[in-house]
Amino acid sequence: MRKFRILVVDDEERIINFLRSKLKASGYEVLTANNGLGGLEQAQAQEPDLIVLDLLMPKMDGLEMLKELRSFSAVPVIILTAKGADADRIKGLQLGADDYLPKPFNPDELVARIEAIRRRLEPEKGSKIREVFNLGDVTIDFKKHNVVVSGEPKYLTRIEWLLLSQLASNAGRLMLYEDLLTRVWGPEYRDDVQILRTSISRLRGKLESDPSSPKLIRTVPKTGYIIDQPLP
Repeated sequence: MRKFRILVVDDEERIINFLRSKLKASGYEVLTANNGLGGLEQAQAQEPDLIVLDLLMPKMDGLEMLKELRSFSAVPVIILTAKGADADRIKGLQLGADDYLPKPFNPDELVARIEAIRRRLEPEKGSKIREVFNLGDVTIDFKKHNVVVSGEPKYLTRIEWLLLSQLASNAGRLMLYEDLLTRVWGPEYRDDVQILRTSISRLRGKLESDPSSPKLIRTVPKTGYIIDQPLP
């Protein structure tokens, strides 16, 4: 059984070397690249289980790489942002990043976040969700990881799948912000409503005919989200 494989993409050699040593000591296989182009090549050739991605790099920055990456891969991504760079953090989440960590960062916190994502990669046992869920023009096949909207296939990232799974398996029931955050990201994120809103917005953009007036995923202001129609 191969080790959990992590790709670190950063243009600072000292950070590359430090993270390589830290992650290997934590039991991971580590791949590296010093710019976005090299990161994409590694992601395609080596199929890592998770990517740690710096945003400020030459040739191709982290946001550009993330945008290209999401055209062919749902691999989890933790972005590294400059402290206080809220716009970059939000843009990264909008492009499909799973998590973020501001520089300078605590390496033990990075390992903890990697472990949290690794645990959530395992499907929940005893899930009651049905394999196929139909609602209007939307057909969701959870077993095959297929979503079709008005006859057009849609591509979902891992986080979007987890969110949709939680909402669909609890259709007809209000899901509180903290419940969704805990189930999808983990208990340490139960108060991070911004990351949830950004991901719901991305999900609606793929499923709703008019995301500004959603029919499938409804917002209950200051409380949570709900898919009204129960599973058939």
